[in-house]
Amino acid sequence: MRLPVLSIRDVAERHLCTGCGACAYLSPDEIEMVDDLDQGRRPLLRHAAPADPRSEEAARACPGAALEQTAGPSTPGVIHELLPAWGPVLNLWEGHAADPEVRFAGSSGGAASALALFCIERLGMHGLLHIAAREDVPYLNRTVLSRTREEILAATGSRYAPASPCDSLHLVERAPAPCVFIGKPCDVAGAHAAARLRPALERRMGLTIGIFCAGAPSTKGTLEMLKAMGVDDPESLLSVRYRGNGWPGLATARFRARDGSVEERTLTYSQSWGDILQKHRQWRCYICPDHTGEFADIAVGDPWYRPVPDNAAGSSLVLARTERGRRIIEQAIDAGYLLLTRVEPRVLPESQPNLLRTRGAVWGRLLALRLVGAAVPRYSGLAMRPFWLSALSVKEKAQSILGTVRRAFRKGLRRRRAVVPFEAPHHPAHHPPHRPSPASPQVGAGARGV
Repeated sequence: MRLPVLSIRDVAERHLCTGCGACAYLSPDEIEMVDDLDQGRRPLLRHAAPADPRSEEAARACPGAALEQTAGPSTPGVIHELLPAWGPVLNLWEGHAADPEVRFAGSSGGAASALALFCIERLGMHGLLHIAAREDVPYLNRTVLSRTREEILAATGSRYAPASPCDSLHLVERAPAPCVFIGKPCDVAGAHAAARLRPALERRMGLTIGIFCAGAPSTKGTLEMLKAMGVDDPESLLSVRYRGNGWPGLATARFRARDGSVEERTLTYSQSWGDILQKHRQWRCYICPDHTGEFADIAVGDPWYRPVPDNAAGSSLVLARTERGRRIIEQAIDAGYLLLTRVEPRVLPESQPNLLRTRGAVWGRLLALRLVGAAVPRYSGLAMRPFWLSALSVKEKAQSILGTVRRAFRKGLRRRRAVVPFEAPHHPAHHPPHRPSPASPQVGAGARGV
């Protein structure tokens, strides 16, 4: 029998939290986001029993508890052949930022950064809410509101580490003009769910950009990656990049050696992500059907449909998911911010060949969780069973169910797990405290760069 999920505490303790931070934005007096070493970013309730009625709002907006896709065949302009498996897509392009510096620094072709710059510099939007590295503890994340090209470039490149960009949506709500929001698919879903409850936020949500995501590794994953690079003492770390500066780019760590010199170590993308980080993805990502930002205005990912040599010039796959997203993409192309070429719908499934099987496997995993009495999210309008039937082999079907039953017992998914805050040590001599300017405030900690 399925265990009930009724509150943010239930979501966090029953292994359903995505770590987006929307609950902390909606109920700031009751909830704060903290780093949990093994789990990721998690909501910590300040009181045993929430006294703030807004905590009920937080539960209603939680993308970890429920997702509802309302787009369907009657949605104007959608490409019907993509809708069941990939959500609403109006148009697809491949290309990159026109600015060489933005293209090089970004995770793929810098398209998300270029779109944000266009919205700020040409459309008059106030800023970009997104993720950057903490300056005092560079392997952790923070949420920033960037307003200039320099600030946006300083935070480029995906950060495969826990982040909670929605915990700082108050900066968007209070802004004098609409803002851009960039995050993982679950972050975007949480931002839109929160905006439905807060009209003031809805009015300031100028554009949402979702970054394709294969899952969010825990902080422990980053520490394991650093160890593989030879960084045994996290306090010696000066900076860490997971991608960017080429496509797909190298994971790069700069740290202070025992003799005081500054050293740099790297791993390839396949070494960092393929061998280490993906093994530390939070459980909730294994039961997520949306890895391509279905709830965003625009989604951006890697066009992996063709071989990519190491450190090639970056390229992005750009999807318009709403009419607002399509209009802004076309305006950015006309204004010279993006160099994009329209591509056929088939390029999307060819670029992400594993995601169709992943979506099908989610249905089997959810079935297994129900059978053992573990908590599951509520999904509506997100087709999974047809792909379990059509995209998976008999062996993969069995694995999706039996493997999940084994994981449920091994990981304790039937039992509650309390949030355990992680206090990262930092060295003030290496990392002076961050002193935010009015243009770029530090707003807590919050994983995708742009």
